[in-house]
Amino acid sequence: MDTIKILDKKFALSISERDILAAIDNVAQNMNRDLKGANPLFVAILNGSFMFAADLMKRLDFPCQISFVKLASYYGTTSTNNVLELVGLSENLNGRTVVIVEDIVDSGLTMTKVIDLLKSRGAGKILISTLLFKPSALKHDLKLNYVAKEIPNDFIVGYGLDYDGYGRNLKDIYTVVK
Repeated sequence: MDTIKILDKKFALSISERDILAAIDNVAQNMNRDLKGANPLFVAILNGSFMFAADLMKRLDFPCQISFVKLASYYGTTSTNNVLELVGLSENLNGRTVVIVEDIVDSGLTMTKVIDLLKSRGAGKILISTLLFKPSALKHDLKLNYVAKEIPNDFIVGYGLDYDGYGRNLKDIYTVVK
């Protein structure tokens, strides 16, 4: 499908599933090189990162664990600039290497909140992995360690990302048509 409609908006295909998986393969290869022997805890940010986290974890060839944190900062197609922690971590993070797994980094507000949360729980080394990165939208000073794809500052849906709860199930990524 080149164009789809979700609720009141039209979206055009922007990143195919094949391209998404190739980008994840690249991230996993880098992690397999960098994190072997580190016994990291992957912290996936729900809801959006669930597909990325699943496909990434299947490609890692070293011992590791995964946990999930649910945060919300979007309403419709715009950021609320508020990050609400909805579900927290139960693992002991003291001195542990933690890899944040995020669907998309735009302003960096969510990452800043998650990093603060992880530091307050004693995490050692904190790394950031994101499926998508919008460099032109970044407002916070962040070091992104693993970026699958850089994209323009457009609203997107699919492969875990949603528009008002819809579209997460799409295997490709679509950009809103203005």
